[in-house]
Amino acid sequence: MNVTSENADIKPRAFLSPRFWPTWLGIGALRLLVALPYAIQMRIGALMGLLLYYVAPWRRTVTRVNIDLCFPELPPEERARMVRQCFIHAGMSLPETALCWWGTPQQLAPLGKIDGLHHLQAAIARGRGVILLSAHMTCLEIAGRLLALHHPFHVMYKRHRNPLFEAIMRGARERQFERAVSHHDVRGMLQSLKENKAIWYAPDQDFGRKQSVFAPFMGVAAATLTAPARLAKISGAAVVPFFPERLDDNRGYRLVILPALEDFPSGDEVSDATRINTIIGQHIRRNPEQYLWLHRRFKTRPEGEASPYPGKSRRRRPPK
Repeated sequence: MNVTSENADIKPRAFLSPRFWPTWLGIGALRLLVALPYAIQMRIGALMGLLLYYVAPWRRTVTRVNIDLCFPELPPEERARMVRQCFIHAGMSLPETALCWWGTPQQLAPLGKIDGLHHLQAAIARGRGVILLSAHMTCLEIAGRLLALHHPFHVMYKRHRNPLFEAIMRGARERQFERAVSHHDVRGMLQSLKENKAIWYAPDQDFGRKQSVFAPFMGVAAATLTAPARLAKISGAAVVPFFPERLDDNRGYRLVILPALEDFPSGDEVSDATRINTIIGQHIRRNPEQYLWLHRRFKTRPEGEASPYPGKSRRRRPPK
């Protein structure tokens, strides 16, 4: 495995230290999953998700709060079922990630069905680059690899706190997607667009008030990044929605590419953010249990509004 790291303070030899042994064990287990039949991989992933459901009560609470906020029309028992299903789908993303990183084209090609590839090709033909607008669906990692089998593109990513996992993840993504650009690297994004490349970008997580506006997300005010509109304005790139979904009965994945947005950006940041959130929300409602509800989408609130999430419990030290 190639474990180069951007962190100059951590040399490759340091990854052999005992503090990284659990990470190596986890990476090794993921690598071994790739050799199993796809259906068995998904069953193992589902079991891992169920385990996480029972051992991560705080994440379970976050997921429940999100679903209660976004689906108040559903009866409580249906929302409770959805919370459980969310963890199952999140668990399935683990073997999917292994397939994305180490699976062969022969393994992957039969799993993906693409609707609307011509929309991406038409947008590339404009010559100004493409922002592949997406969201954090739990099957997004493998969906990106499946799309890359048909059309090359660059990916944006958020650095992982574990430097070993970060090094392996970045190396895998650069092998499969030509270039991996940090979500902080605006120059890198613009360079990709200048080269008339498609670059994947998902603006649906809460990064605080900086460079964000409040816009409705599934009916709830949410801090929403204005970056897609700003990047499109500076570069002239087309914004093309791209959403994956996991099919039932281990039949693989459907990748949906929609036509490039017209009259975007409009010049109104709130209007543009609302439009993007509406597009994302429409896709989430198709398969709400496949969205990554485990993150605190609504942690940043408008002035004077309390957080909907309870404080994360901390283990108290026993008295001396």
